[in-house]
Amino acid sequence: MPHQIRSLTVLPAYREDVELHTADGLTLVGELARPLDVEPEATLITFHPLPTHGGYMDSHVFRKAAWRLPALADLAVLRFNTRGTSSPRGTSQGTFDGGEAERHDVEAAYEFAAFHGLPRRWAVGWSFGTELILKHGDDPSIEGAILLSPPLHRATDADLDRWAEFGRPLVVLVPEHDDYLQPEEARRRFARVPQAEVIGVDGAKHLWVGEPAVRRVLDEIVAHVVPDHAPLPTTWDGETSTLPAGADA
Repeated sequence: MPHQIRSLTVLPAYREDVELHTADGLTLVGELARPLDVEPEATLITFHPLPTHGGYMDSHVFRKAAWRLPALADLAVLRFNTRGTSSPRGTSQGTFDGGEAERHDVEAAYEFAAFHGLPRRWAVGWSFGTELILKHGDDPSIEGAILLSPPLHRATDADLDRWAEFGRPLVVLVPEHDDYLQPEEARRRFARVPQAEVIGVDGAKHLWVGEPAVRRVLDEIVAHVVPDHAPLPTTWDGETSTLPAGADA
């Protein structure tokens, strides 16, 4: 009998703790989730929200991506803590540098994915993570990038112009009620990137709180990266596990 996929549902995948090594000598902790019985069709390299405001590799959208997308969409999902960031997985070495020295973290994630032969790599950033992608992520090893709630605080017009020249797809999901950048202004700012697709999401907020918001994000990611798997099913006919009541969703 099919199981409804709920907030705390964890679908089968091969999950392993990993370490990333930066050019400036730090070890970053993370996790790689992959489909169980098939090779991944594509890879999401995720960059979490601002660690000084509670962002880390387990921020809920990315955690649910790792719980669901290997099984539902044959995607590999790489999550990790940027320098100085802690989560239940552990603490990455180094200290937060406001998005500057974190360029080494971006490079380390790309290099890890390339070294391990992970296919069709896409960068996916959320809030602060979008700044890392815009400032440091225009690398030919990725097929494109997806930005969730970009604040455009640290990223400048010069960064956007470099992405325009880079030419790879840039998908921008902007909540209607975002605290920092709302859809109309986002369309104006990203107009200088011809290949940018700005998608306003009605009713959503910066933190994508609630299962409908999470589903919309995951559906958009899948629709752009592996469209044959979109839209995602809402049930699973197979083994699942569920976190205990009271666990962080």
